[in-house]
Amino acid sequence: MAHSQPLTPEALAELRERYRAERERRVRPDGTRQYLRAEAEFGSYADDPHAGPAAEREPVRDSVDVAVVGGGFGGILAGARLRQQGVERVRVVEKGGDFGGTWYWNRYPGIHCDVESHVYLPMLDETGYVPEWKYAPGEEIRRHAVRIAEKSDLYADALFSTAVTSLTWDETAQVWIVTTDRGDEFRATYVVTATGTLSELKLPGIPGIEKFRGRTFHTSRWDYAYTGGTANGGLTGLADQRVGVVGTGATGVQVVPMLAEDAGHLYVFQRTPSSVDVRANRRTTAGDVGADHHGWARERRDNFLRIVSGESVDEDLVADRWTSSAALLEKLLPSFSRRGGDPAAFEAAYEIADAAKMNELRARVDEIVTDPDTAARLKPWYRYACKRPTFSDLYLQTFNRDNVTLVDTADTHGIERMTEHGVVVGDTEYALDCLIFATGFSVGVSGIHSGRLPVRGRGGILLRDAWAARGPRTLHGFTSNGFPNLIQLGGVQSAGSVNYTHVLDEHAVHAAALVAAAQAESAVVEPSREAEDAWLAALAVNAPDHEWFHAECTPGYYNAEGRGRPNRPTAYPHGAAAFHALLERWREESLAEILRPRTSARA
Repeated sequence: MAHSQPLTPEALAELRERYRAERERRVRPDGTRQYLRAEAEFGSYADDPHAGPAAEREPVRDSVDVAVVGGGFGGILAGARLRQQGVERVRVVEKGGDFGGTWYWNRYPGIHCDVESHVYLPMLDETGYVPEWKYAPGEEIRRHAVRIAEKSDLYADALFSTAVTSLTWDETAQVWIVTTDRGDEFRATYVVTATGTLSELKLPGIPGIEKFRGRTFHTSRWDYAYTGGTANGGLTGLADQRVGVVGTGATGVQVVPMLAEDAGHLYVFQRTPSSVDVRANRRTTAGDVGADHHGWARERRDNFLRIVSGESVDEDLVADRWTSSAALLEKLLPSFSRRGGDPAAFEAAYEIADAAKMNELRARVDEIVTDPDTAARLKPWYRYACKRPTFSDLYLQTFNRDNVTLVDTADTHGIERMTEHGVVVGDTEYALDCLIFATGFSVGVSGIHSGRLPVRGRGGILLRDAWAARGPRTLHGFTSNGFPNLIQLGGVQSAGSVNYTHVLDEHAVHAAALVAAAQAESAVVEPSREAEDAWLAALAVNAPDHEWFHAECTPGYYNAEGRGRPNRPTAYPHGAAAFHALLERWREESLAEILRPRTSARA
């Protein structure tokens, strides 16, 4: 953990106090309740602007081998890997009008991935595709999702503009009954849920939001009919408009520069500034990324994963700001590889490296933003892992434009209220023609976990109820006792990474292997309670205590808006690279342990 210059104990003490004071300015007593679920409160915000009204069709009444819930990268990869295992009837059910998930819904101006395309886009080796940019635009990513789905023949049985409304295990028939909001009721021997971590959009619960007479929309439902233009810009409809943006996270950092180019005047309402590092996006060639042999993409993404998981490599193939700051991700992506020795010495070195990095990012604001007052409000006063890092070579520069105003809302805990004509912050009403919510999603909240998609296992027990008392119970995060042939993809009790598509692909490989093994043996996939207990115990061994760290962070989705993170084992503590290796060994040595005859229950 190198740092550019020594930091004295006095300087660190001052920094800690500044962080504490800035946190207190932003903590709200309502925590996560400050947000509304758009589907529940304002249904129109969740409408599909890309597909329009769903075409009429007859309800489906049939049987498939596997039902995959969700058509984002998780569902697409599950389907593709199932196909590779020879599974024939695979049906993906997706509430959007096509495959793509996050990249189907999010088409706002300026959208790109913030992990290098050549490691972010999955199955590059299998499709023979080489991304055109180091950080691909959203449309290139969406088209790649479609490319995988087409290559894997997933369109044939897919149901689009359709939401699964219930999953019920039929013990007699040993199948899942799947119902949807289109009147479908079909049977699936296996169910793979890939409902994602960014599927439920959220809105700030601003008093008077319903009174505003101007146009409003969420960035994941961009209204190009109003703004004009495309994701590449040219928003001519905003030429004489007073536009406001709420939210300055990863989405806001990308969309704000594009809006500033075309809006008559842009108001950026900021509660907490993001840390904004160098992006250095550029066009790339196959030669730039070593795409001259089969397996190049896997080598590159494995290299990236090892680095951000805290493991050593001979060469950094990606060489960007994620990999150069990888050691500071330890509080988000725990790994024993980063720790060791005296814990106090580790934390002291970690804090110094953290302070040096954040000082570097704050200095970058001063170097770019010409107005000192604006620069002061754009500086991130918290530790590196408190908020998702962002990267841009355009965002900070935007605040040097005459038609852009930064409105800091920290002391008022956000916008106080809305009127017919605009928004109120403190003593000022900002007149607006349009207000855009770049407020993101309820991260990690899927319909299964929220209860909106009821899952009933053996004996009619709801999965949500089964986990209510003591938290999730799984084997490796995928399967649970009492819920046969149900395989969940996601981050519960597994291991995460900043490159989430890599995690999803490894999960898809694992899910497909479970299904293939069960089909070969005419068996049911279900772990015993003892297997669940053993996995929970493995997660708890030397599990890192990061509760204190996130309790000191500025409010955000990492710490439940300042409420902290539960200090219970929720992830594999050795990191994602080690977790994927563990799964591979387990499939070779122990997979048969969770297969049982189709007619018996497992206690």
